[in-house]
Amino acid sequence: MGSEGGGGPSETVQQSSRFVATWIVGGVVLGLSVLGLRFALPKKKKRPIRVYMDGCFDMMHYGHCNALRQARALGDQLVVGVVSDAEIIANKGPPVTPLHERMIMVGAVKWVDEVISDAPYAITEEFMRKLFDEYNIDYIIHGDDPCLLPDGTDAYALAKKVGRYKQIKRTEGVSSTDIVGRMLLCVRERTTVDSPSHASLQRQFSHGHSQKSDDGGAGSDTRVSHFLPTSRRIVQFSNSKGAGPDARIVYIDGAFDLFHAGHVEILRLARGLGDFLLVGIHTDQTVSANRGGHRPIMNLHERSLSVLACRYADEVIIGAPGEVSKDMITTFNISLVVHGTVAEDNDFQKETGNPYAVPISMGIFQVLDSPLDITTSTIIRRIVSNHEAYQKRNEKKAASEKRYYEGKSYVAGD
Repeated sequence: MGSEGGGGPSETVQQSSRFVATWIVGGVVLGLSVLGLRFALPKKKKRPIRVYMDGCFDMMHYGHCNALRQARALGDQLVVGVVSDAEIIANKGPPVTPLHERMIMVGAVKWVDEVISDAPYAITEEFMRKLFDEYNIDYIIHGDDPCLLPDGTDAYALAKKVGRYKQIKRTEGVSSTDIVGRMLLCVRERTTVDSPSHASLQRQFSHGHSQKSDDGGAGSDTRVSHFLPTSRRIVQFSNSKGAGPDARIVYIDGAFDLFHAGHVEILRLARGLGDFLLVGIHTDQTVSANRGGHRPIMNLHERSLSVLACRYADEVIIGAPGEVSKDMITTFNISLVVHGTVAEDNDFQKETGNPYAVPISMGIFQVLDSPLDITTSTIIRRIVSNHEAYQKRNEKKAASEKRYYEGKSYVAGD
């Protein structure tokens, strides 16, 4: 009896120990199973929000780039539709830059993830369905300025109707129409006797805001914008990362006036020669001294923003000197200085007064074959040679906007 009584507590302790051990082992096995399941079945990623913005992007400028920047901020991926030449002709008049050049320009903007060629001018039901189903677009974006069809109706009415439309703020102070006006005033400055057609076109585009040029000196009538960006706007356009300590820094400089496809392509080649592309933007005074008081068409700040928006430019020097000095090469740790074969000035070929004499003497200067034979003068010649068509284009746009605003006023009155 005594032995039986002494074994009872011992057996109970053993049973409790086995019970606890079973729970511990079971808990470990269950924990490992859950952990393994977690790694075996990765968490489903949230689908990126894709937004779509379209446009003609004719004579693309920093206002277009700012619109694309704002559109990209509304989603994770930005798809851009570039309207075909035929659609632009039918709805607005002939474009200054053909489709292939406009595709290069849009594709080079650093906020653009994908580009669709030959987009329709109006968002039709068929194309809208294609955007939603094939391109997985969540929202269609446009500025707060009206985009009207020849009959005066809103080109984005369908997108608004289905609730898949978002709006951004238009960049004030610049438009393609305004830039054409500046170019025509530039031509007037260079022409001794104006033809009536040129004077008429100038009035159509310049809106009567002729002013003295800061660069051209007394007697110059070239219109130069006095747009001054804030530090915030420059930061918005700038890249956050600088060159690394061992980076191969390539330097290219120029006016980059009326930033065009030729500029983009030479920047693309230059960027491919190193790890970091530093772009020098010449002052208005330097450009005027080299190319005449009628230049530049765009001022230093406008030209700088256009280059900053390009995905191939890592950083810019706003107001770079016309001559590349030894101090400059040392300060910015420049490994290579390049220049394109197609340019307004072939000063890199000068025997005396060559602005690239120092990098040439150091053996770090290279001439690149320009992929496109386009200069700022090319763009100006296109405008002047087809001035009557652009005059009709501007009149058509003004008439459409008038009908639009009159209609809005009538509805508000009801």
